[in-house]
Amino acid sequence: MAAVLQQDLDDDGYPPFRLGKSRFDQSTFAGRYRHFLDVVDPSTLFTSDAKLQASIQLLDDYKNGTLSPDTTNKQLWQAQKIKQAIIHPDTGEKIFMPFRMSGFVPFGAPIVTGLLLPNLTLKGTVFWQWINQSHNACVNYANRNATKPTPTSKFLLGYTGAVTSACTIATCLTLLIDKAKKFNPATRMLIQRFVPFPAVATASVCNVVLMRFNELGEGIEVEEKDGTVIGTSKIAAKRALTETAMTRAVLPAPILIIPPIVMAFLERTQFLKKRPKLHLPIQATVCTLAFAFALPMAISLFPQFSAVDVSILEPEIQAATSSKQVVYNKGL
Repeated sequence: MAAVLQQDLDDDGYPPFRLGKSRFDQSTFAGRYRHFLDVVDPSTLFTSDAKLQASIQLLDDYKNGTLSPDTTNKQLWQAQKIKQAIIHPDTGEKIFMPFRMSGFVPFGAPIVTGLLLPNLTLKGTVFWQWINQSHNACVNYANRNATKPTPTSKFLLGYTGAVTSACTIATCLTLLIDKAKKFNPATRMLIQRFVPFPAVATASVCNVVLMRFNELGEGIEVEEKDGTVIGTSKIAAKRALTETAMTRAVLPAPILIIPPIVMAFLERTQFLKKRPKLHLPIQATVCTLAFAFALPMAISLFPQFSAVDVSILEPEIQAATSSKQVVYNKGL
């Protein structure tokens, strides 16, 4: 989407509505970040059924050319935001609330807090890693591309691989730290807090690779900028999977690294030493804020619809178009 000029905005600060498009410039990181802030906005979780149906009807009226002349761009953009947050684009069904992208922060923050609890036992570490990967797997499945049937075996393979890798890495690191006699108890506890990051990052990459591995063999659709599909490309699939895997590796970093640093600092203050009961709610708040910041930042690293030079794609793709670039959907 081309950058919107200031004079193109209406009195409410909204650009002209375009069905199925973002109201922010997707060619810049800032535009993508603002777009995904909308996507993960938890306020849509409280949308009533009546409001949802009204939003769907408004968009249908726009599509059919029967829109009331006093309808504003703001109303249309808000209606699209609500529908996209709740309704699966392929199945047309409501996504279960805990597994919506808009529910990822409020439902995922307690899990992150559990992962970063101080003095976790080995059983506690394995439990929270299992809960985290189970939640991630359900979110991935609920927001999957459903244009083609997804075998249950593929979902179970990704889930098993993610849980196994996360629990194995976390267990090995925990045991290694416990046996490191050179660290004093305080240092050992601080290092222990950083165990979740490599475990979660590795498991997240493992999950997305296993779930989407078939794309490397089958390819993904590439299309011209007007939306015309010109074929499937394995090269584009490899780029899409690489970008998505990088996103999943980066996502846990701020969530699982910033809170331990902040909490290590706060625990040294007299305020928290005198009020130990506030430790858990403060940690939960820090984790939630880090989560809310990191999620849209990570998924904004690459455009969801990326352009690629036709010259580096398969010969059959090059023969099918005169365009210098085509577009593919990398997924989330």
